[in-house]
Amino acid sequence: MEFGERLKELRTSLNCSQKELAEKTGLTIRTIQRIENNEVKPSLYSLKIIGETLKTDFSEFVKQSQTKPYEFNLTIKITDMNQLFSDIKTLIKNNWKILLWIVVIIFALSNYAEIKNGIVEGWNNK
Repeated sequence: MEFGERLKELRTSLNCSQKELAEKTGLTIRTIQRIENNEVKPSLYSLKIIGETLKTDFSEFVKQSQTKPYEFNLTIKITDMNQLFSDIKTLIKNNWKILLWIVVIIFALSNYAEIKNGIVEGWNNK
């Protein structure tokens, strides 16, 4: 049995709609639909969050090839702009702390000379 079929069977047995599962996991409804229709293989994050939400262990669906560290799939197919914005919103919602740190670091590095001069002038004025 493929993961999508197993997920749909489990979700329906718990009387949980795709919308409710999406809200509880933070994934988009379209992502849940794609996984259930076996259009995509779920990421490790998706497996983990869905498993925690449904209180089920999906480790049997994790393949060794999916567990490579630092592997990123940057293939993007834009077919629906609303879905794109929804996915970006979910990405920002789930990773806002990391994004904030990146912005702060970039700002500090790009304005290093001005920050340094401001600190030195403030120190000298005391």
